[in-house]
Amino acid sequence: MLKKRDVHDSHALFELMQHPDVFPFVRHKATSIEEYLFLTKQTIEAEERGELISRTILDEWGTPIGTISLFDIQEGAGFLGTWIGKPYHGKGYNKLAKDAFFNELFYELDVHTIFMRIRKINIRSIKAAEKLPYVLNSNETREALLEQINEGKDTYNLYEIPKDLYTFDAIRTAAAEAEEQHLKEA
Repeated sequence: MLKKRDVHDSHALFELMQHPDVFPFVRHKATSIEEYLFLTKQTIEAEERGELISRTILDEWGTPIGTISLFDIQEGAGFLGTWIGKPYHGKGYNKLAKDAFFNELFYELDVHTIFMRIRKINIRSIKAAEKLPYVLNSNETREALLEQINEGKDTYNLYEIPKDLYTFDAIRTAAAEAEEQHLKEA
């Protein structure tokens, strides 16, 4: 489902990124394959320096379909950036990728908070974030950070995923699934 970023996936990812429903929401935009290759190499080098964590999202056949990254990592917290190619929207890949990535960040790496800045015009992503029981709207509780991310031309909502809330939800979900399985077997 996820693998470390690799320049060999660049052509497929570049093509998917160009779709008008995807391109506006990609953090590191590229208008040519050469530029995308350069950005991918920079991403790999930045991960080696500990500045970010980035993975390629794969479908069930191992085809690259998007990326998921944690940017601007400081003191165990960073900003999530995810995009998936248009042909793969609405097929459950986003949830699978986030679950795998969050598990890696929280339980294998030293991350305790994932922030999401979502453009106020990106209604699709806002609705998706607000459906998740472990996501908190932090517009009021982290006002200084909200002001900082809204200094540019775009305006954002700020959300956060704390490790403890994510863990609690994972335990609750596992318990509910076990109970459901027990009832089926009874």
